[in-house]
Amino acid sequence: MRNYEVTFIVDPVLSSDEIKKTAQAYEDFITTEGGKIVHMDEMGLRQLAYPIKKRSSGIYYSVEFEIADGLIISKLELSMRRDERIMRFLTVALDKYGVKYNDDKRNGKIGKVSKRDKDKKKKDDKPSRKPSPASSSPAKAVAKAPKAPISSEEE
Repeated sequence: MRNYEVTFIVDPVLSSDEIKKTAQAYEDFITTEGGKIVHMDEMGLRQLAYPIKKRSSGIYYSVEFEIADGLIISKLELSMRRDERIMRFLTVALDKYGVKYNDDKRNGKIGKVSKRDKDKKKKDDKPSRKPSPASSSPAKAVAKAPKAPISSEEE
C-alpha cells in the first residue's frame, strides 16, 4: 500500500453546507476508487500568503489515505483542477517517515508547546546572576593600570 496526502483549499465564499459537501465528495471519490482514508483533517479558515482568485483566506482540508497503486492521483488532481470550489491543492506521496510523523502528530507527540512548558524552558535557559570570579569590576581594572608619564607638551 502506498500512502498519500492531499491538501486543498476550498473557497470561503461558499456556504458551510457546500464546503462540507466539497470535502465529502473528495473523500467519497478516494474510497470508491479503492483507497482507504487514514485521516481527514479540517484545518479551518486560514489567511493566505497571497491572494488567490481575489480571495485572501480559504478553508483548508488535509486528507491522508492509502491506496494500492497511484493511478487514482491523476484522476483526483484532474477533478480538483476542474472544480471551481477548489482554489489550490497539493498531493504528496508519503514515505515511512512522513507516515510516522503524521501518526505522531495525531497522537500528540508532536505539536504546539504549552505555555507552562515554555516558561519552564526559559527558566532552565537563564544563566545564573552570580558574577564569576574571573571578571572583576571595571574600576579595579583601571586602578591597576600604570599611569603614562606626562610630557611637557601636554602641560
